[in-house]
Amino acid sequence: MFEDLRVLAVVPARGGSKGVPLKNIRPLWGKPLIAHTAEVIAQCPFIDQAVVSTDHEEIAHTAEAHGLAAPFRRPQELSGDRVGDVDVLRHALTCMEAASKSTYDVILMLQPTCPQRTVQHVERVVKLLVSGQHDSVWTVSLTDLKYHPLKALTIDTHGRLDLYDSRGHEIIARQQLTPTYHRNGAAYAIRREWLLTQNSLLSPVSGAVVIDAQILSLDTEEEFVALENSHP
Repeated sequence: MFEDLRVLAVVPARGGSKGVPLKNIRPLWGKPLIAHTAEVIAQCPFIDQAVVSTDHEEIAHTAEAHGLAAPFRRPQELSGDRVGDVDVLRHALTCMEAASKSTYDVILMLQPTCPQRTVQHVERVVKLLVSGQHDSVWTVSLTDLKYHPLKALTIDTHGRLDLYDSRGHEIIARQQLTPTYHRNGAAYAIRREWLLTQNSLLSPVSGAVVIDAQILSLDTEEEFVALENSHP
């Protein structure tokens, strides 16, 4: 519990990854990828229950071997690559509340693809969610100004180059750009009421925990290799 609020951690780990097949149990630094998330959860005493949401038996067994519960399987309609996080989290919450005959106040989404996450990252999102009266809190990273949306380019079907946003024509110096941020996948905390009644994890009063250290959400073979090689 955190300040008398029951916390459910959900680890979404479907089996149908296209970029890296079964990436959620791909070995990284000597153990399955999902094991890194399980180890962080085990060090968070404020998490009341942690569960993996998966449609794949091998992922479920691997998760259980590293301390995560896997009491249900995600249905096929929630296992495609175009299924949103809200539906997956709602399904996991409903299953766990039915099984425990109790409710959870805070739902944490901890994706296995962020093995650099720390206990502090998780604790900070929960603290901010509660203390700031937010509906949700995300961890984010500052986006390099070289990749600012107003500097983004497009190429049309005729090979012609253009700015993605015409307002970019007005930008002459970096100092004109408002800093932007991107999600890094380390942790999301959502209030139960928001998750069950809205169709987005982002609310008008969502909060952000900015992580200064470089952190990667794994999605490609190249990223796996780079992170494997960077480990001390």
